[in-house]
Amino acid sequence: QVQLVEFGGGWVQAGDSLRLSCAANTFSNDARGWFRQAPGKERELVAIVDWSGDYTYYADSVKGRFTISRDNAKNTVYLQMNSLKPEDTAVYYCAVRASGRYGNSPADFGSWGQGTQVTVSS
Repeated sequence: QVQLVEFGGGWVQAGDSLRLSCAANTFSNDARGWFRQAPGKERELVAIVDWSGDYTYYADSVKGRFTISRDNAKNTVYLQMNSLKPEDTAVYYCAVRASGRYGNSPADFGSWGQGTQVTVSS
């Protein structure tokens, strides 16, 4: 099973940028996703990238501000977050879509990192 570790979370002010990284212990040609979960809320999709990096999908709430990318040579996926807002505050998780699954819900993803906290103050 793929093991994932996220890096790059922190505390920033509104309008600032952060770059999250998610390193895997092995290559996977499955889609990779970033999700987030705020206190008292369900885990929600942020962005997805396919194995080649050519196809990406974003939640409406982050479209135009966040960019997902991957470097397969490094088994790493990135999430560049610009123009951060207080409502982006959450624990951010990266995940690998389970083989044979094609949906974008958390249930379609089989391997998860431990999460990294992102806090945006106003």
